[in-house]
Amino acid sequence: MIPRSLTAPAPGWTRTADTVVIGSGIAGLVAALRCQERGQDVLLVTKALLDAGSTRWAQGGIAAALDPADSPEEHLADTLTAGAGVCDEDAVRMLVTEGPAAVRRLVELGTAFDREPDGELSLGLEGGHHRRRVAHAGGDATGAEISRALRVALKEHRIEAIENALVLDLLKDADGRAAGVTLHVMGEGSPSGVGAVRARAVVLATGGLGQVFSATTNPEVATGDGVALALRAGAEVADLEFVQFHPTPLWLGEGARGQHPLISEAVRGEGAHLVDHDGVRFMVGRHELAELAPRDVVARGIVNRMRETGASHMLLDGRHFGAEMWERRFPTILAACRHHGIDPVTEPIPVAPAAHHSSGGVRTDLSGRTTVPGLYACGEVARTGVHGANRLASNSLLEGLVFAERIAAAISEDAPDPSTPLTPSASAPAHEDGRELRGEIQRIMSAHAGVMRTGEGLATAERELAALAGRVGAPGVAGWEAANLHAVASALVAAALRREETRGSHWRADHPERDDAHWRGRLVTRLTWDGTLHTEFER
Repeated sequence: MIPRSLTAPAPGWTRTADTVVIGSGIAGLVAALRCQERGQDVLLVTKALLDAGSTRWAQGGIAAALDPADSPEEHLADTLTAGAGVCDEDAVRMLVTEGPAAVRRLVELGTAFDREPDGELSLGLEGGHHRRRVAHAGGDATGAEISRALRVALKEHRIEAIENALVLDLLKDADGRAAGVTLHVMGEGSPSGVGAVRARAVVLATGGLGQVFSATTNPEVATGDGVALALRAGAEVADLEFVQFHPTPLWLGEGARGQHPLISEAVRGEGAHLVDHDGVRFMVGRHELAELAPRDVVARGIVNRMRETGASHMLLDGRHFGAEMWERRFPTILAACRHHGIDPVTEPIPVAPAAHHSSGGVRTDLSGRTTVPGLYACGEVARTGVHGANRLASNSLLEGLVFAERIAAAISEDAPDPSTPLTPSASAPAHEDGRELRGEIQRIMSAHAGVMRTGEGLATAERELAALAGRVGAPGVAGWEAANLHAVASALVAAALRREETRGSHWRADHPERDDAHWRGRLVTRLTWDGTLHTEFER
């Protein structure tokens, strides 16, 4: 049973705005800026500080057909291949067609991408791409630079932001349309505690759900809050089984939990090799692109080699780069490795797959509209259809950018009179504290719903998550995050158990082949009126 709302005190304060944007990564910041440009009064809410989300951790870059020798059609082909047959082609075509101009608008906002000596953008190669089309900044600090430029623009445009605020539930009007959110501002500050923002449009840009697993590249704030809110509000979610496990996060040792430093795809794009402990390049012969195969292929290759050799991790060898290239091209990665006692200049980097990106999420149309009127979603929280079963490297920043701009246009078209009264949410019963529950959920998901899955393991996960249902829901940040993780984990497992095939980032060891005859489509999940999850297949 999934509660239809979180247990929380009645709002002690209220704000109003035309549009409230939840999240401060590339999707949220661009949505806020473009909505304001269209004359909307915008309030931006973010769970931690403005730069604490996943965007700042993006190393590789943003993909777009920016080279005259490249084309949107080639970018389309690479994206569809990575998506393993279940991308929405119209969404991908829109993304790759509108992407180059959207990236140039980022430049106009002040984003300083790396450039060649002649002044042209420096474009890198990453896994799954057949051309160099990935723009980067600071070598491997692309997300941090994009975030910096957008935050400067946010300040210049005087858009109000509330930091350290956890969104709780969607408010609706009498017709079932989104009319704002409840939220809790953590720590000191004004406003503080639980409050409400009344708005005629709500944009979810809350990021991913990586913290549902023990090991992830996602920051601590990535607890699936937006997907859980949308489920409770009655919105459809889709493709949650397609969680991409990045092949090459830094391995921190047996039993390490939480956020793991990412060793970007771009390191392999520049020529680093994956090897086992005997120095064998095990990806050669497994795929035509070897280490630069799509991420699901590389992650499976690593896990298979670990199983074959009994090793806990594999090695990424970039010693041939030399110190100058590591310091110039990958300074952030170099510093992270050295912080953990590894020097990539002189030794291979220990790596093992960890949860990285959710290709599924809240189901939207081509303009970011969800199935609840007035509720929009963009970035990793959304299932736009562009990623299919496996996101192509560096398409995530582009997706957030392009769909945020489209949402701003859609809100201008859709927004009703904001004076309609709100329908209050019901409260669920109180339960125990959520800190221990978070660890239990992560243990269950890592053991049974990680890189490799089986029907037996997923059924075990389903039972164990169901057994936790009565313990989830305590008021307070830890309890609310545990409730969100539980809801998202339950929906993810339900979809993964139903999809009896291997496709993209969904690897069923008991169904090792892709099955287009039965499973070329999407699994859509809804929360029913009685708090149970209903998942059905759509072609």
